[in-house]
Amino acid sequence: MSSTEAADVPAVPSPVAPEHRGGLSREVLLVLGLSLGSSAVYAVLAIVDRLTKEIPLSGQSSSLNNSVTPDRPWLDLSYQLVAIGFGIVPVLLALYLLRRVDPPVPYAPTRFLGFDLRRPWADLGGGVALAAVIGIPGLGLYVAARALGINTQVAAANLTAQWWTIPVLVLSAFQNAALEEVVVVGYLMTRLRQMAWRTGWLVAASALLRGTYHLYQGFGAFVGNAIMGVVFGLVYVRWKRVMPLVVAHAILDMVAFIGYTLAKDHISWLR
Repeated sequence: MSSTEAADVPAVPSPVAPEHRGGLSREVLLVLGLSLGSSAVYAVLAIVDRLTKEIPLSGQSSSLNNSVTPDRPWLDLSYQLVAIGFGIVPVLLALYLLRRVDPPVPYAPTRFLGFDLRRPWADLGGGVALAAVIGIPGLGLYVAARALGINTQVAAANLTAQWWTIPVLVLSAFQNAALEEVVVVGYLMTRLRQMAWRTGWLVAASALLRGTYHLYQGFGAFVGNAIMGVVFGLVYVRWKRVMPLVVAHAILDMVAFIGYTLAKDHISWLR
């Protein structure tokens, strides 16, 4: 980041007085309980369920982006769009709550999180680079985890073939990216910083949460996503912008969702 860019970075909220940190802790628990924290709890239950079945973990599958009413495409599209819409609500809630910071900052939370369009080309370039750094080793880790029998077979997209299939998968990728990066990185790390957590601990907490809510896919997914969380957390600390993370995450999901859709009938190990 150049000196000019650094000067343009808004100050993030500073730590609050110790007597106010309990309120922030309760707020964080409520936000996570309504979003990815509950997903993490369900993922833990799911992996326990999988491990206690007679079928080994490697013989099980995790299905994402499923059709709800495949025999009625118009209704299926409605279900998909409604799910994407509700998936953005925790992002809006986190941004709303971050407007209430003490001491106050003279910026909207979208700015001090870097969740805006002020630097589109830098965010795009950084996002593409991050996607390459995470995606290529991530695919290798998935293949290795499958070979070791510690991960399920992940069916990344299972919508019926309709004119709207690819657009919906693209929207789903951006919804996932916004939800995870704004809530798990931007919001959570900001609040933990306000509670005077050290940088290493808040990065670790964000990464552990990211890994945990992917645990339903297996231990390979947990490790891979936790590593991704560490990288993304450190990048956020350095760049002070969540938008490159959103771009990178959206690219990774689009490649996974659309690539699986186009290749599953032609590559045997994807099925």
